Amino acid sequence: MTLALGIDTSTQSVKALLVDADDGTVVAQHAVRHPAGTEVDPQAWLAAVDEVLAALPPAQLRDVAAVGVGGQQHGMVALDAEDRPVRDALLWNDTRSAGAAADLVAEMGGPQACADAIGSVLVASFTVTKLRWLRDHEPERAARVARVLLPHDLVARHLSAPGTDPFTDRGDASGTGYFATAEGRWRPDLAAAALGHEPDLPRLVAPGGVAAHTPDGAVVSAGTGDNMAAALGMALGPDDVLVSLGTSGVASAVSARPVADGTGVVTGFADAAGGFLPMVTTMNAAGILDLQAQWLGVDHDGLADLALESTPDAGGVVLSPYYGGERSPYRPTATGTWTGLTPRTTRADLARAAYTALLCSLADAVDQVVAATGVEPRRVLLVGGAARSRAVRALAPAVLGRPVTVVPPGEYVALGAARQAAWALAGSDAPPTWAGPEAEVLEAEPDPQVRATYADLRERTASWT
Repeated sequence: MTLALGIDTSTQSVKALLVDADDGTVVAQHAVRHPAGTEVDPQAWLAAVDEVLAALPPAQLRDVAAVGVGGQQHGMVALDAEDRPVRDALLWNDTRSAGAAADLVAEMGGPQACADAIGSVLVASFTVTKLRWLRDHEPERAARVARVLLPHDLVARHLSAPGTDPFTDRGDASGTGYFATAEGRWRPDLAAAALGHEPDLPRLVAPGGVAAHTPDGAVVSAGTGDNMAAALGMALGPDDVLVSLGTSGVASAVSARPVADGTGVVTGFADAAGGFLPMVTTMNAAGILDLQAQWLGVDHDGLADLALESTPDAGGVVLSPYYGGERSPYRPTATGTWTGLTPRTTRADLARAAYTALLCSLADAVDQVVAATGVEPRRVLLVGGAARSRAVRALAPAVLGRPVTVVPPGEYVALGAARQAAWALAGSDAPPTWAGPEAEVLEAEPDPQVRATYADLRERTASWT
């Protein structure tokens, strides 16, 4: 058996899959937690990768012929001339650079000009905004920056033979803010304008290309961002919309044409297979349910039970769930807002309102992706840890207003990274065809009133940024 190793270096953990390169069958897997927080020592990621590989069967590791890495997007890994981090990496969910994002957009000529240049309107998540924050707030560190990498770039290089130059792919590069997505090239001038001088950037590797080799001679693929890897892992088609319920909430779709949305709602990323991946991302997703379970003193099963006891309108309770600021809509300093609380409000109503807010936020994201691509989806696919919730599964079709295809739990980012690795190993024009996961289709009568009530609160609090 020829094996491909797929690694997902995510916000919360690193996961590794050993996969049959011919058909995608998973033969072994392991995971190790990452440190919590919105800034992390990059060396912790490398130590976690070493730990997770040490836990895989040695005999099977020796049969690995190709390696691919998918990673959390946007994270700023700033290195000095000796390839040492000048500071802890700032992650995608660190919003301290919100002011820098606004400044950079203005300097580029406004939102539409920014979207035309890089495919997206900059928000605090993007790497380039963190470079500007570094320049303005830690100038001595900024002056030492010689090279800027993304999290997946760092891990992929760590797995490559010594002396390998850093590399990346167009998918992850499209989330930096210094990459012309429609043209497929770096914009080093934009990186220099943010940082104050021009840093070295990784070489770009074509989709399906060989980027490097491991010390043992295995092929290393370009790697990509986590959302791009998940699209590969699920073999996302042009008439699918993928909704992911994890730390962030994401709605994305594969597109043959680039998107440049001047409103900033849709980010016009590239994908890992030569196309594009327009996407709407929310910062607040599964964490909404985590907080609600904590406040009500129940586990997630108990929270779901409570929510299903309430009425569709949650007893009149409505939540705007922007607890840590929000990215879509862009409200980086917003806080959560509850309304409709009365003496008759029950714990079940509070639980139901949390699920409704989560799903309404994602329903908005789906509608925005559909509008950007102009393609009515054949399927809305639901993945992620929160998709396992009985309440999410019961309520999602009604709130999204469409049948929902729930994909079984799986490590799709790592699987997509493994599929990219197998593609590089094969040297073929397209990724290998692997059997897709079994899925369950859920249907319910649409409930537009729930969304209308949520939208009313969203608009009434629009100035609370």
